[in-house]
Amino acid sequence: MGEFLSIACAAVWALAVILFRRSGETLPPFELNLFKNCMAVALMVPTILFFHGFSLPSYSSAEWGIVLVSGVIGIAVADTWYLRALNLMGASRTGVAAMLFSPFVILLSMVYLAEALRPLQYLGFVLVLGGILLVTWRRNRQDISTRALNSGLGYAVASVALMAVGIVMVKPILEEHEFLWTVGLRLFAGAACMLLLVGIAGRWQRVLSHYRSPQPWPTVVFGSFLGSYLSMILWLAGYKLTDASIAAVLNETAGAFIVLFAWAFLKEEMNIKRLIGVALAFLGVAVVVMV
Repeated sequence: MGEFLSIACAAVWALAVILFRRSGETLPPFELNLFKNCMAVALMVPTILFFHGFSLPSYSSAEWGIVLVSGVIGIAVADTWYLRALNLMGASRTGVAAMLFSPFVILLSMVYLAEALRPLQYLGFVLVLGGILLVTWRRNRQDISTRALNSGLGYAVASVALMAVGIVMVKPILEEHEFLWTVGLRLFAGAACMLLLVGIAGRWQRVLSHYRSPQPWPTVVFGSFLGSYLSMILWLAGYKLTDASIAAVLNETAGAFIVLFAWAFLKEEMNIKRLIGVALAFLGVAVVVMV
């Protein structure tokens, strides 16, 4: 079930990315990210009340801190740095750098959770990364300065490293305590930190002006539901029910799903190189799951 949920998360996230691509034509990344996180928190409140009522989770004091810090690290700080990398060096280079997420999770899981992939699962891991690299890498003909490239690469690597730290540090709590509370509190911590940053920077007028201007709200709302609420539940459920190292590898298939959905819904080009890459990625998934 954990493996299935991790792949389902990748597919849901990929569909959300297609919707975000449409939404991002008029709504800037920070405002879009803030909206989707706040909407996810609003949806998690009735979800938690329905399944758990008003009883608080049975965390220790240390576990409360870990869950909240995990949300700040993995949602507020990491997402902000990721968006900064996008601005500095473009989507293709940032997307390639983001593939470092699963190696970071595997390394941290080996050190802190005593997990390890089987030898053939490492082969599956290489196939997944190779397939995603094949379908996502594009030559960017627009030159950027060395300083911007180095700075962007630093932000991208740091962002995926923090995402990995955030998920690995909260995995033991996911396994032992109320799952939905952990999801909701991580989202709350991330959204609250972003709102605090907006207040400190005095950007309320700028943010609200974007929300008041005409936007494709049905697309924004549905993308936010998929990308921040449903995919977050599936993502953390996958980590709860299988090893973090395996879940991280399976999450990488989002890149292959994005290519397929972009071809189906956005009419983007599908060529032999991309088809081979998608096939390699899913072959790698089969190896990881079936070994």
